[in-house]
Amino acid sequence: MAILRSFKAIRPRKDIVHKVAALPYDVMSSEEARNMVKDNPYSFLHVDRAEIDLDSDIDLYDKKVYEKARDNLNKMIDEGIYIKDDKPYLYIYKLVMDDREQIGIVGCTSIDEYRDNIIKKHELTREDKELDRINHVDYCNAHTGPIFLTYRSKQEINNVIKVWMKNNEPVYNFKTEDNIKHIIWVIDNDNIIEKIKEYFKEVKYLYIADGHHRAASAVKVGLKRREKGFSGDEEFNFFLSVLFPHDQLHIMDYNRVVKDLNGLSEEEFLNSLNEKFIVEKLEDNEPCKPVKKHEFGMYINNKWFKLTAKKGSFNIKDPVERLDVSILQNNILEPILGIKDPRTDKRIDFVGGIRGLKELEARVHNGMKVAFSMYPTTIEDLMDIADANKIMPPKSTWFEPKLRSGIFIHSLS
Repeated sequence: MAILRSFKAIRPRKDIVHKVAALPYDVMSSEEARNMVKDNPYSFLHVDRAEIDLDSDIDLYDKKVYEKARDNLNKMIDEGIYIKDDKPYLYIYKLVMDDREQIGIVGCTSIDEYRDNIIKKHELTREDKELDRINHVDYCNAHTGPIFLTYRSKQEINNVIKVWMKNNEPVYNFKTEDNIKHIIWVIDNDNIIEKIKEYFKEVKYLYIADGHHRAASAVKVGLKRREKGFSGDEEFNFFLSVLFPHDQLHIMDYNRVVKDLNGLSEEEFLNSLNEKFIVEKLEDNEPCKPVKKHEFGMYINNKWFKLTAKKGSFNIKDPVERLDVSILQNNILEPILGIKDPRTDKRIDFVGGIRGLKELEARVHNGMKVAFSMYPTTIEDLMDIADANKIMPPKSTWFEPKLRSGIFIHSLS
């Protein structure tokens, strides 16, 4: 059973929501964030990346950064940039990228269901990143960015959402600089809210698609506050989430570039691939975008190749081992190129598919030695691995479009 809770959202005024809404804090560097907010005092990055309003050499984990985030948020509320709904509602968040739509429900989900593995995970988290978000949430006394959840699509929920959107006007409808449409409806009918909640009770599991560190941090803040006593109904027992049906989500390829060939000549490297892959040089030299699982593109020395994994190079029965990112890691990156831990090895970098394959060529031309284009991991892969209580390799999924932060804030008190 999945618990979905309505809440009193703190959200931007309609006339400036397009200026407030910002990309998630973890998809940019501090320097990039500073450039993004030039001439925009309303950007939510002033809260999510508050170091941009302090000296550029400040430690990102300094107490002053969290105090600045709190002060900036409170100032935006005091100045009327934000309003607060007077009753707990659910919300509909529709994103449109090109001709593709994904429509989610915004509400709060339970920290206990996270602990009980009803909310399933597929990634490991890092302690330093957790601590950063713990401090951010604690100082701000709020969840400032939603956790991106998915669930196995349920037609009854889809139908309720569809009818509500048809019969009601959105409160927000704006386009961001990346040409993504963001459309929001408030569900303010108690009967409809209860109907949606009841339908979610029939959903067996929720899955974290993106936001593992934010989720883990929200849970730890809630547990910390429970130490002072709790009834279970306090807001800190729940965290801000957007829940999308799985069949509407789009995962893009997450490609790899490597700095060197681990001491091998190009000829030695290419020969070493033959044991586990069928290697084909592309005569037209067009960028190789894989069209099916277990197929890879490779760019080296101004030449494109197609690699196809041979039978026996992976365990088809294991949901992790049969992932293309695992096949690449286990058959090329580690045994041939010597990259044992892609999380920490400085010789490898990752390129989201949104940047296109020409970006891989550019990276190689600018100093990297070899690039690999990947077939995207599927949402079914993600759920299979989470159901098996296993962990996906790092940088396995790149979701597009990105949810915007700052549209919804969930106060913990």
